[in-house]
Amino acid sequence: MSQLNKEFNCEKELTLAIIGGKWKMLILWHLGREGTKRFGELKSLIPDITPRMLVNQLRELEEDLIVNRKVYPVVPPKVEYSLTKEGESLMPILTAMYDWGKNYRDTVLINQEQKAETLIK
Repeated sequence: MSQLNKEFNCEKELTLAIIGGKWKMLILWHLGREGTKRFGELKSLIPDITPRMLVNQLRELEEDLIVNRKVYPVVPPKVEYSLTKEGESLMPILTAMYDWGKNYRDTVLINQEQKAETLIK
C-alpha cells in the first residue's frame, strides 16, 4: 500500500512507514550497494524471503517511488529493479543504521555474552 496519500503525525513516522518492516531495508541495501538487480538475484541475496513477499515489498517500494521497475520487451520477460533518486537518498540513513547496529553488536551484545560466559564458569 502506497504511503503517498496517507497522513502522518511526523516525518519520522512517514520514513518508517516507507522503509520499515523486515525486508524493505534489505532490498534497498542490496540495490543501493550493488546496483540494479533482477528478481532472481534479489531472491538469492535474501534467501529467507518468500517470492510472494519479495513481489509485495518491491511493489510497495515502487508505489512509493523508491524503487524503479524496468520491464524489457523480450521473451522470456526481463525485469530489473533499481533505486530511484529518492531511493538513493536513503542510503546514508541505511549506512548509518548498519554502522550503529555493527557497533552495538560489537560493544554491547558481545560484552553481555562475555559476562554471561564468565558467570557460567
